[in-house]
Order: sequence, then C-alpha cells, then structure tokens
Amino acid sequence: MSAPVPDYRPRFPEGNKPAIGILGCGGIAQTAHLPAYEQYGLTVAGVWSRKPMTTAEIREHFPSIGRVYASPEELLEDPAVGIVDLATPAQDRLRWLSAAVSAGKHILAQKPLTTDLEGLGSILAEADERGLRIAVNQNGRWAPAWRLATLLVEDGAVGEVVGVTHLHDKPLPPIAGTHFDDTAHMLISDYLMHWIDITRCWLAGKSMDFVQAIDSRVPAQPDTAKNPWSASIQMSCTDGAHALLRVVGDVRTKKASCPFWIHGTEGTIRGSVLGGSDRLELERRDVVTQYSLSGQWFVDGFAGAMGELMCAIADNRQPYNSAAHNVASLELMIAARESATNGARPHATSDLQL
Repeated sequence: MSAPVPDYRPRFPEGNKPAIGILGCGGIAQTAHLPAYEQYGLTVAGVWSRKPMTTAEIREHFPSIGRVYASPEELLEDPAVGIVDLATPAQDRLRWLSAAVSAGKHILAQKPLTTDLEGLGSILAEADERGLRIAVNQNGRWAPAWRLATLLVEDGAVGEVVGVTHLHDKPLPPIAGTHFDDTAHMLISDYLMHWIDITRCWLAGKSMDFVQAIDSRVPAQPDTAKNPWSASIQMSCTDGAHALLRVVGDVRTKKASCPFWIHGTEGTIRGSVLGGSDRLELERRDVVTQYSLSGQWFVDGFAGAMGELMCAIADNRQPYNSAAHNVASLELMIAARESATNGARPHATSDLQL
C-alpha cells in the first residue's frame, strides 16, 4: 500500500537568509556541508581551515564561496557572517563555541558538540542572554527515512515506543590514520553519535535507567587501527522500553545498509539509511504502508540541520536541534563511553530525562 508522505524535506525561511562562515573547512565540510549549501542556494560568506593548503583551491571547486579567511578571528569579526558553521575537532570545540558567541554569531556546531559537558552550561547561558541560537549538526535527524520515521512517531503512528533497534550492515568509513583514531572509544564517542541521538528522539519523554556498552577489535583488524571496529550499546528505560545499537565492524558487502526498527504498542516502523538503501514502511493494524523517499542523508541531512537553525532564527525560537536539546544525547554518549571504559559495566542514568 502506498500513502501520501508527510513533509520530511529540508525547510528554509522565506526571504533573505543569514550568510554562513565555515570555521574548520576540512574533509566533511567540503564533501557534505558545501555541496548541501550549494544545492539549496545558501550563501557562504567564506571559509577557514587551520591548514591553508586545505582551502588553497577551494574556490575553484565552489566558486560561490565569498572568500578564504586568513584566520578564525577574521571570520568571526566579519559582519557578513550571520551563522558560524563550526566544524573543528570536538576536543577544542567549546573554545570556538565560546569565541563565536562572544562575536555575536549564531552557530551550527558539528557533532558531538563536546566530549565533556563541563563548561558548556555557561556558554549556552551567554548565548541565550544575547539572543543567539546554537544548533548541533545532528544531520542524521534529517536523513529522509529517519526524519519521516520521527514525524510518524511524533504523530503516534506506532503508539508508545517500546523498542528501537539499529544494525550497521556496511563498512566503516576510513578511520585508521585519521585524527578520529586518536579519540578513545571512537565508535561510541563520535561515530555512533547520530544513532544515539536519533534513538533518543524516538524515546522522547521517557526516563533512562541505564546504558551499557562494549567495544572490541575484530578478527583481521589491522594493527595500524588504534580503535576497536566493533561496538554495541544497550539502553534501558525505567518503563521497560529499550534500544540496541550494533556495529559489527569489518563488514564485507555490496548491499550496504543500516536497517532500523521502531516497535510500538500499536505498530512497527521498519526502514534503512545509507548506502543507497533508504526505505521506510509502517505496519499498523495489519496494514503495511510503504513510503516513497527522495533525497539522501548526504547531503540533504546537512541542509536540513542548517535549514532548521535558519527557521529558528527567523521565528525567534529555539531550533529542534538546539544545543540544549542535544545535552541528553551527549549524556547518553558519555554514559556509554564510561560503560565501555569500565568493561561493559552498566552505567546508571536514572535521573536522565529524554
């Protein structure tokens, strides 16, 4: 059975939109951020990278970029920049977050927003006092299948959510030899942040009881890879609802996918994202509805995250992907990281509201 599809596509405000300045214009910015902004006709005032060679020829590939800044201070001081797209490494992100707030800029910050919550509260308080919006680039929220699933869950299509399951049936992106491999428990603390965050969105309103996580090396994993390539995270809510996230590691397949299931008291959502596998169906009262999807996580998800921030600025409200909303996702990630560090010992989170 086919059905009309709720509006899950990226949305932008009418009229003029703030110009973007990309602080940290490395690989992900050039392969996803800039193509998304170009595709949706957004203005990029300029970019900066800590390695000048990274942006030496960038305007040849993206002629619409206004300029290449010589320093981050030059970008932050430019009155043409309305939104700072902060894509620096997570370890020093709070420093630049604070600097951008001090410069009076709205911010879209890469995920994870931070690896340590200490110091974040004062920055958010200053931004709120100055009327600035800080959003987190949880672009997975706008991956077509995940976004539509979220709208269906919020509309009560499956009743109350009782279980969420994610499987990672695709090869990992290159990790060995990158700066990501220097991050402890990288799969849990960085890569799976999108899966943790979307799961939290589907379990919204519940109280988390505990989080348990484990990561491990896999057979034939090269010695040059510092981080484990396999990870599992289990989340349990106080009402008995639960979630499982599983990354196998060194997957060999020509049919890459990341299937997921959302089970509820009145129905089930089944779908997949990435690798060209995007699909979604809803089973409710013995009726199966299959949805036609358009777009991809890369790059429509990146456009969706920025579009929501722009709409929030125009509407003078907090964005759905606000930094304050993202704190619970960060707390889940930190709890999972602590569990993995302590030999998969369950980490209590009884005071965590999703």
